[in-house]
Order: sequence, then C-alpha cells, then structure tokens
Amino acid sequence: MSALRVRRIANVQLLPDPRRVLVKPFLPGEQIFQDGSSRIETVLRRIAAMSDHDVSNTLAVTRERFEGRHQDLDTILETHFHAATSQAGITEALSTPRRLLTGAYFSHEYAIEAAALGNPSIVRAPDQSGLEPGAVRFIMSLRAIGEGHVSSIEFRSGVVDTHMSIHVADPSDRIETGVRVGAVYKRDFFETKLRDLGALNDIARLILDDLNPRFTMPDLERSIARSDQRGFDGTESQETRHILHWLASSNYEVRFPAATEISERVIFPAGPTESRGMEDLRLVRFVHDDGQVVFYGTYTAFDGHQILPQLIETSDFESFRVATLSGESAQNKGMALFPRKLDNQFVALGRQDNVNNFLMRSDDVRVWRETEKIQEPEQPWELTQLGNCGSPLETEAGWLVITHGVGPFRQYSLGALLLDLDDPARVIGHLKEPLLTPQANEREGYVPNVVYSCGSMIVDQHLVLPYGFADVGASIATVRVEDLLNRLAS
Repeated sequence: MSALRVRRIANVQLLPDPRRVLVKPFLPGEQIFQDGSSRIETVLRRIAAMSDHDVSNTLAVTRERFEGRHQDLDTILETHFHAATSQAGITEALSTPRRLLTGAYFSHEYAIEAAALGNPSIVRAPDQSGLEPGAVRFIMSLRAIGEGHVSSIEFRSGVVDTHMSIHVADPSDRIETGVRVGAVYKRDFFETKLRDLGALNDIARLILDDLNPRFTMPDLERSIARSDQRGFDGTESQETRHILHWLASSNYEVRFPAATEISERVIFPAGPTESRGMEDLRLVRFVHDDGQVVFYGTYTAFDGHQILPQLIETSDFESFRVATLSGESAQNKGMALFPRKLDNQFVALGRQDNVNNFLMRSDDVRVWRETEKIQEPEQPWELTQLGNCGSPLETEAGWLVITHGVGPFRQYSLGALLLDLDDPARVIGHLKEPLLTPQANEREGYVPNVVYSCGSMIVDQHLVLPYGFADVGASIATVRVEDLLNRLAS
C-alpha cells in the first residue's frame, strides 16, 4: 500500500531565536558572609556607596544598552528594586536614579526560546475579520525552552488561504509576560483537591468552613490567621498552610494589554506547580451547548520533581485563567479535551499510565475521575508507548485523533485513530503505518529523531498539522482528510 501523501509546508519553519528576551528578577542566593550579612545586603551596600556621578553615568549606560529591548523599562526596574530591598528588609528612601540602578543590578535578561521551540498546537482565531472568503486565521501555541530547560508558552498568528498556502506572521521583537491578578477560588474545588492530595485534615476543614463558597487570597489568609489561634499542632498546621498557599498560588489569571501583538504575549511560569516549566499546551476551540465559544488548553506543569495537569481558559487570548485539575484521572501528561460536550459531559483523552490512550468523562471540566483504556501499543512504530497529539477533530466518519508512538531508537512518529462519533471509547480505525516520521533534516537536535504535535485543525477538507521536530523547531504539514479517513477505514 502506498504511503499517504503528506505535504510539508516548506516556507514554514519556526526556529528558536535567542534575541527574544524578557527581564526577570536576579536575586543572588542567600549566602551569609562572616559579618552576618546576606549577599543581597552586600550588593545593596556597594550600590549605596556609589557616588551620585557614578550612579548617573552607570544608569545612562544601562538604559542605552537595554531600553530599546524592553517596554516600560523603568517600571520593571522599580519593581525589581522593591523586590530586592523588601527581601533585605531595607526601607530607606532613595533617589529615583539610585532606585532604578539598584533595580538594574537585581535584573537579568532571559532568552525564553534559546534552547528550543516546538510542540505546537493550532486553533481558529477568535477574530476572522478582514480575510478573503474561505481563508482562515489561526493562532498557534508553542513550547519555548530557555536556560535551565524552563518551558513557557508562546503564540504565533497566521493565515491559511483558499489555495491551502500557509503563512505564519513574523514574531515581534518584544515580549510581554502580562499582569498576574488574584483569582477568585471555589471552596468546593479546594475540598476536592485537598481530598485528592490526602490533605483534607481537621485544620484544612476548619479553614475552609470559615470561608464563603467563593473567596480570594486575602480571605484565605484571614481564615488561616484565625485558625492559628486555635492552638493546633505546629508541624501539621504549618504543612496545611503550605498546601493551601501552594494550591491558591497555582490558580491565577494573567492579563495582557489589548494593544500587544499575539506573538508578544508569553505565559511564563508563575505558580509553584510550574516553577520548572509549562509544557505542551493542547489548545481546543470549545463550543458550549448554548453556542458560547471558549478556548481551553491543557498543559503539564512541572516543579522539578513532579508533573501536574493544568487548565488554561480564554475567550480572547488577552486574559487567561489558569487552574489546577483534580480527580484521580487528572494525572500524568497529555490531556486533550474534545471540542464539545457529549451526552452532556466533558470528554477528554489522557494517558494515565504513560503508555496507553484513555478516554475520560466528567461533569466538571476541572475534576476528572471516570476513565477507560481505549488503545494499547500495537504497531511496530509505537510499541514502546503512545499518546494523543491534541484534541480530537470532528468529521462525518468519526472523531479523528492524531497520535504519537515511540518505536526503535526512541523514534517518535505521528499516527491516527478514528473514534465513533456517539461512543468515542470505540476505536473504529487505526492507521497501520505512521502518518509522519522525522525526515533527514528533522532528525538532529536537542532530542533527535522526534516529531510531535499538540493539536491540529481542519481547513477546507485538509488536515493542518503543526509539528515540532527534534526539540529544535516547528513546521506544518497538510494531508487531505478524505485520504486519511479512507486509509483509516481500510
């Protein structure tokens, strides 16, 4: 049987650009010197000893080198000044130039995609205005990896025209990490998550019972303070407070100015569960029963020790709500939501055991308990393990699922499944040969011999399949849906 005709889009090759940098706080480690001072205090003393002339000159040179690379640099430097001095317990009033220079000493640039750029996902953009009839504007998410292998989420925009030509807009030179704002939490969700963690003890119940059904971080802090007056065991009380703070800090919102371009918006790790990275966002354009459209994205949070599935929700790609998923089925990597409810339930694909594909159902998009295995490794190119490559796509023949499989020499290839429209736990088609394997110019990189995707879409009866290669870069391939479905049915 001849291979499927898969067309790689030659003009689309997204590679990491070390020039795309953001400014992060640089707070040296808490080394204690012989005089009892910390390293931060020592640096602050040296800055305080500088003459006004040296402060002015050094600040001028610093501005000349960095002001053109970042938006609103003075605000960034003021923020980092306060972060350093508050950590050192210093409240002395300083002149504006000295504050800004102090902030500069406690800042550093971080190249968010210096190591790799890949694992893309794609959805139709909310705004389809200004296009020729039949053309489709899309938004693509990408996993950007920088120093220390920390992953963040980037975006690109592009258009598929009526001739199936694909153009991805060049990214902006600037980066915006947005403003993090406090979330409003649900008490019943906290109870569910604490129960999953085995941490719903008497202290936690006392704190939660003292809260309204919806509460904020200040509400939680006040409830914790009141519980401290009850005289509970110090160790257990401290651990409970830590878990509650950990859970609250892992649920937040990020907002970007409307004037920023989509490629300038970067969701950088903010919660403790994702301190070492936000990996492999799987976007889906979800249509609720009432016609409301929302974009969900499931990703893997990594704190350096354990992984945790998280959910991003947005309607406009300007404001993003980040939430922790709970339930015994919300574990491991690779959750992917179906684009609508089935039988009045949310449905998702998962890989709880890191080997097989599972189907999950839930009444709540943030709580997952019911699961069943639907696919095990079968073909030679997927015998080691398999998983999904993003949310299922609805066709007249069934739910089309792009999969990945791991074969000899840990080579990753992409495949496909077809699930029954009414009963997606039933597999009605399985591609016997890979849909996409690494070609010669895609094999070499940080992780050799890998192609991987986190989500595709259908445009004019063509599958538009973005994929990452070798943990270096990303590209796009297309294949006729009819050809793929015929092969799945054979």
